[in-house]
Amino acid sequence: MRSYNKTSHNVHDLKVHLIWITKYRYKVLIKEIGYRIRDIIRQVCDADQITIIKGRVSQDHVHLYVSYPPKLSVSDMVKKMKGRSSRKIQEEFPQLSKRYWGKHFRAIGYAAFSSGHVTDEMIQSYLDNHDKHPNHNDDDFKVE
Repeated sequence: MRSYNKTSHNVHDLKVHLIWITKYRYKVLIKEIGYRIRDIIRQVCDADQITIIKGRVSQDHVHLYVSYPPKLSVSDMVKKMKGRSSRKIQEEFPQLSKRYWGKHFRAIGYAAFSSGHVTDEMIQSYLDNHDKHPNHNDDDFKVE
């Protein structure tokens, strides 16, 4: 049986696959820098109740598959992860300033792909067959 995350006011199962790259796709996420990036991202996730399901730090990009609470937006999560890891890495590894002279370690933007067990077709079918009762209002929320 599938499990959901529960709080006092909601039930949720929000998951997203996130990807972001280093500026200019420089292959700098190696050895100590790559390990430190991983640790910083773990700290950010722990502080915000984000569960890392799977992750990978490659030479020039990061992949994260996470489960997150509904109080967070995807953009806020990525902003915190990218911002804190970029700032700390540049403080701790001053040799990076030769490559990243503008204090921008990460490229602008990211990729985000939602994930889950429910498909668009399953939701459509559920809504089409939901509460077929004579006293229910069958008006749809369709935008025309």
